[in-house]
Amino acid sequence: MKTYIVGGAVRDALLGLPVQDKDWVVVGGTAEAMLARGFTAVGKDFPVFLHPHTHEEYALARTERKSGHGYTGFVVHAAPDVTLEEDLLRRDLTINAMARGEDGTLVDPYGGQRDLAAKLLRHVSPAFAEDPVRILRVARFAARFDGFAVAEETLALMCQMVDGGEADHLVPERVWQEISRGLMAPAPMRMIEVLDACGALARCLPEVVARRRIDPLLPGVLRCAVARDLPLAHRWALLVGHDVAAAESASARLKVPMACRDQAVILAREGETLSTASSAVARLDLLSRCDAFRRPERLSTLLEAAPCAHPVPGAAVARWLATLAAAQSVDGGGVARQCADKSAIPAAIRSARLAAIEAADVTAGRG
Repeated sequence: MKTYIVGGAVRDALLGLPVQDKDWVVVGGTAEAMLARGFTAVGKDFPVFLHPHTHEEYALARTERKSGHGYTGFVVHAAPDVTLEEDLLRRDLTINAMARGEDGTLVDPYGGQRDLAAKLLRHVSPAFAEDPVRILRVARFAARFDGFAVAEETLALMCQMVDGGEADHLVPERVWQEISRGLMAPAPMRMIEVLDACGALARCLPEVVARRRIDPLLPGVLRCAVARDLPLAHRWALLVGHDVAAAESASARLKVPMACRDQAVILAREGETLSTASSAVARLDLLSRCDAFRRPERLSTLLEAAPCAHPVPGAAVARWLATLAAAQSVDGGGVARQCADKSAIPAAIRSARLAAIEAADVTAGRG
């Protein structure tokens, strides 16, 4: 058996980037031989094993044959006679279809090193069209490797895949997995542009397609998110949180985590109000709508994300934090105990919070 490190680890090393994970391909091996050497089988759809000491993944060299729609419609053939070049041929992009032997020799049968130098994302073979997830991966790589372009022939193939309905078989979980990774990349707008260029954005995120037609500010919004190093929930909110209906529909379709969905809806509903709510009543109403008394982090996250989409002066941020602190200083239990009529408790607590906010404004010279 011969083992080769493959894929992203080879690519990132050539780019001078830190290598996060190492994947290995075993040529000339069998499942029985791997188990005999102490490896643990973990693959469900094809033979993948964990090294007994490093716990890195080792996969038997394999080929794939399309048998249905989507990314699961494949018949896998893994056998000792499958060559390294055959295994690399089934991969998505040339820059991911390189290997390095145990002696350090680079194996690059499809021009990956050439395309790295040219900053091109190019598919390895026509088999690219058999897996719609690869459309998302190309877009995500465009976001990660800022300055890389999609080869014309690859973009044309991606358009054909979308037009042929292959992208319609993408499942929400896989779409979200790639979208979320692209949003956390250095140039998330590139992902949106590539998906839009091939038509896949209209299938996955029609809300963003509609937004791009009327909002020229989206690139700047996402650049701001990167510059401020905002977390995923904030970036998702800035992508779809321009409208409440869009935030809700996009979040539901892709089955995004609840924290991301909530952040998007709150930003869509309250983002502009942060800079326009000047009265104590208006500010108290916003805190109530955000449920900020039970979940104060909702205000802080809103204040972190909103400036990328709406002008929020630093003085306004300080005022909002002071407003929340004043409202939180009210002892709701104490107010409730003073109410003989239990139905009057909510109004009494609201009145006390409003008085506390107004008093804080006076103290700060804003009353």
